[in-house]
Amino acid sequence: MKKERNKIILSLIGLAIVLALAGYVAYGYYMRETFELQNPIVTMEIEGHGTIKIELFPEAAPETVRNFIALIEDGYYDGLNFHRIENGDLTLIQGGDWAGTGAGGNDYSVVGEFAANDHNNPIRFERGVVGLARQDFTSIAHELNEPDLIGPGYNTGFAQFFIMGVDEPAFDGRFTAFGRVIEGMDIVDALILTETEIHVDEETGEESPTSVPIYPPVMRRVTVETFGISYREPELVRTFDMDGFLQQIFQGMF
Repeated sequence: MKKERNKIILSLIGLAIVLALAGYVAYGYYMRETFELQNPIVTMEIEGHGTIKIELFPEAAPETVRNFIALIEDGYYDGLNFHRIENGDLTLIQGGDWAGTGAGGNDYSVVGEFAANDHNNPIRFERGVVGLARQDFTSIAHELNEPDLIGPGYNTGFAQFFIMGVDEPAFDGRFTAFGRVIEGMDIVDALILTETEIHVDEETGEESPTSVPIYPPVMRRVTVETFGISYREPELVRTFDMDGFLQQIFQGMF
């Protein structure tokens, strides 16, 4: 009787262990299936204004987000300014140029993650959305009657970004949307009201199509919280050399 009782007890213990292990495995599977990764959060401290917080969307624009995170972690944006402020029908602020003017170039860039470049990105350019600036060769392509020149501009974005002050459907599918302001939109609105002027090129006398702030707002410090998630280095491509292309065109004409 004692042996039988011990066998029953051992069997019950064994069954309890099996059930506990099965429950542990099932719980782990459930957690993996239902767990939502926390998107990265960027904090921008704007000198004399306050703090802007931006949520990044790696699922919509993975390479753009990885590149943005890498630049932030390298301290690239610390001390740079917002060199472009539009406060008319088009309302936005743009910054992140190492030259502080918007004219600073880069040899490498990120592949454009938007519909016109065959990438599915569901984010629309609504108020507060963050997009990656890039070169637009459309006007040059029309002047030269070279429609194939439009595409090369799709893959020229790198570090310059803009924050929308209003909805702009015309940008949908043509620029990479990769983030959204979640705190500090009042700061963005204040920056949009910064006094601007139309820049005139000293050599050509031509007016810039963009508005330049007289006293450009400065990003004192930019940091990113990735919540323990490690993001690999972005895949970059060599930027299309428009100046070199035009030189070849003009040399062939004369």
